[in-house]
Amino acid sequence: MAGSVKKSKFSESQFIAILKEADAGMMVKDICRKHGISSPTYYSWKSKYGGMEASELKRVKEVEA
Repeated sequence: MAGSVKKSKFSESQFIAILKEADAGMMVKDICRKHGISSPTYYSWKSKYGGMEASELKRVKEVEA
């Protein structure tokens, strides 16, 4: 199983919903605890999906396909 990429238990739309919790004023450590993710995971998602809406993400996925 060496070199395999771990599949996330979250969908991209869930990433965006989780990131929006921080925008709403929730502390990152509380968000991470609530969803069972690490802070590096949170910041990785933030750099990749931060500022996106679910509809924008869908469009990006269509373009990549």
